Amino acid sequence: MKFKAADIAQLLQGTVKGDANVEVSTLSKIEEGKEGSISFLANPKYENFIYTTQASIVIVSKDFVATDSISSTLIVVEDAYQAFTQLLQHYNTIKNNKVGIEEYSKIDSSAELGKDIYVGSFSYIGANVFIGDNVKIYPNVSIGDNVTIESNTVLHSGVQVYEGCKIGKNCIIHSNVVIGSDGFGFAPTADGSFEKIPQIGNVVIEDNVEVGSGSTIDRATMGSTIIKKGVKLDNQIQVAHNVQIGENTVIASQSGIAGSTKIGRNCMIGGQVGIVGHLTIGDFVQIQAQSGVNADVESKSQLYGSPAIDASSFRKSYVHFRKFPEIVKRIDKLEKENKQK
Repeated sequence: MKFKAADIAQLLQGTVKGDANVEVSTLSKIEEGKEGSISFLANPKYENFIYTTQASIVIVSKDFVATDSISSTLIVVEDAYQAFTQLLQHYNTIKNNKVGIEEYSKIDSSAELGKDIYVGSFSYIGANVFIGDNVKIYPNVSIGDNVTIESNTVLHSGVQVYEGCKIGKNCIIHSNVVIGSDGFGFAPTADGSFEKIPQIGNVVIEDNVEVGSGSTIDRATMGSTIIKKGVKLDNQIQVAHNVQIGENTVIASQSGIAGSTKIGRNCMIGGQVGIVGHLTIGDFVQIQAQSGVNADVESKSQLYGSPAIDASSFRKSYVHFRKFPEIVKRIDKLEKENKQK
């Protein structure tokens, strides 16, 4: 699909400098731009590429001042980075705008399907499922009984949604995510074995949530595991039973949250962070990668280390820790000198 510079400028509320009728069909980095592509310049350190790029169109901010001739048509906007992000979103919407039910999918007759949905081959939709308008379900997705998926949500290939779970509007669930598998609940018995505790709750994912590939969100033992609106989870994250994650919190890859922990809103949690169960973590908390959290955390805290402590204190302590072998040698030397006296 091709787009003219004039049409793109109208979408981005920008101004064309050059050929308003030039057409593009793909996106590119400015240093890799080729004829028929559109790129952008936001970072000044890439400015030299705008004079050599072969991209047909380049988006620039209104404060850009050229110091040499430019062969590309320019679209001048308020903020080039934000404009290009908007263009990416528009392009992605068009690219993924599939509609229809493909052959070999299985949909229970009791399921309620919205308008303009897409269901890929070999997908399964169970009894009493509700699917909202414009939902995209890619091949090999399994949706259990009594699941609700609201409008404009996308489930990529291989997603498994267990029975009774709820997913809100405008969510993106990436490949091989499992939503609603049993929480890790086992009771020790007298003979040393473990008896499974039935997990009868569900998972509730609110609007505008994105879950990365290979992540797992366990159903609650009772009640709900809750992912609040605007949460962004990276790939390969484990969210255990009865966890609650507050609005607009972001969590990086390979982090794990144990059961019944409550995380506040607008938190930032780095990769490979481990959080033990039954904790309360406040709002606007920042936790550095590879930290281990084993106690409640006050709002606006910054943590680092394992067990995690105040990040500033950790960095100061690390300065001394690196010198620890030297300090031990000095102490040994002093002890020997003291014995010789």
